[in-house]
Amino acid sequence: MKRFAVSLVGILGFAVGAILGPGLTADIRAAEFDLVEAHTSPPDHPYTLGMVRYADLVKERTKGRVAIQIHHSRQLGDERQVVEGLQLGTIHLTVTSTGPLGGFVPEMNVVDLPFLFRDGEHAYKVLDGEIGRSLLNKFDAVGIKGLAFWENGFRHITTSKKPVREPADMKGLKIRVMENKVHQAAFRQLGSDATPMAWGEVFTSLQQGLLDAQENPIPIIYTFKLNEVQKYVALTGHVYSPAPLLMSKKSWNRMPPDIQRIMFDTALEVARYQRGLIREQEQKQIGELKAKGMTVVENPDRAAFREAMKPVFEQFQGQFGKDLVQRIVNTK
Repeated sequence: MKRFAVSLVGILGFAVGAILGPGLTADIRAAEFDLVEAHTSPPDHPYTLGMVRYADLVKERTKGRVAIQIHHSRQLGDERQVVEGLQLGTIHLTVTSTGPLGGFVPEMNVVDLPFLFRDGEHAYKVLDGEIGRSLLNKFDAVGIKGLAFWENGFRHITTSKKPVREPADMKGLKIRVMENKVHQAAFRQLGSDATPMAWGEVFTSLQQGLLDAQENPIPIIYTFKLNEVQKYVALTGHVYSPAPLLMSKKSWNRMPPDIQRIMFDTALEVARYQRGLIREQEQKQIGELKAKGMTVVENPDRAAFREAMKPVFEQFQGQFGKDLVQRIVNTK
């Protein structure tokens, strides 16, 4: 019987390795807490690389009591499906864009206001402080534990038909946006046909000409090879995209305080590492996109974009609370 069990473990290890792909590992030996993690980005994206670091550190610091099995590239569904899985307890961890999160915690969409954050350091000061923690704590009410804010970077616009240098260039373009009411309103303000769409459908829709444009941070544009279906990228930086690291409250509640503390503290620590990866990749990948034939508009009229999107900022700051928005804006 013992030999059979060992063989079975070997078989399962091979199967899990095949699912996770090169460079990713999963500990299938008996752990006190065996956690299923899922996200939508590919193996070389900072979501995945950050999660690998997180899993390794948690395993080490809990002396093997916690094992995290990583599932990238939409293996367990799109972002909304994964977040719903957290509520059900079928998925235990995720790092996700804010796209679907307004449907769970409406206040989360405050971070999606266009040109809310001056730069990355401003965003980190807000999200790692009292304001960010209060936003993450709101997930408790919907069965989710907010651990930390990782990131996806600042968002930029890619197009297939023409370069974008000013807001008028967006008029009439059919652009995919996240399932996020603030993003939709912002691009409609520019005269674009803002089309909410799950990420898994976007590449094919761009390839078939059903969409003219999309917007995302550089690491997403690069790792998903959008240069193959888009000719231009404009570095508008119109929205900063935090990426909350979230955990199923059911799983969290089963853990003793010492394990909870390790999960929480390590999430905050790895945030710095993961954000560093985004910054490193962005500069390198812009150069590589150029080398692959993509035209990069490095200095679009950001002031004009900010002014054009100002009505959306004013409309939604009332919904989120002007006091909250001003606290964010005024953070030094």
